[in-house]
Amino acid sequence: TGSPEELKHSLGGDIITLSIKENSDVSEIIRSVENVKDVVKMENGSYRIKAESGEVTTPLIIEALRSRGYTVTRLSLTEPTLNDVYLEYTGRVMRDTEGSKEEFRMQRITLRRARAR
Repeated sequence: TGSPEELKHSLGGDIITLSIKENSDVSEIIRSVENVKDVVKMENGSYRIKAESGEVTTPLIIEALRSRGYTVTRLSLTEPTLNDVYLEYTGRVMRDTEGSKEEFRMQRITLRRARAR
């Protein structure tokens, strides 16, 4: 087991990415919404949210933020990609730039272990 589709399904939900106008941390508000599994505030200030039934959960997140006076400025809803799987298991984003052979070897080992789960 470990086909691309199985790896994507292993994340257990859709990926919602959003930004707000205000410079506040709203992670806890988002986390309190039903079906939200995980919230990560990214370096650029946007939020990466893992949620079951993204098409149902997204409006609930928007309403939770609006009711507290926050303005959503960007929003996307996607099914997990292989890059999302890689990020989940390694904590790093895949890049086109080449790293050292040792780095590459360690990444392959990490992905193999992830597939074995």
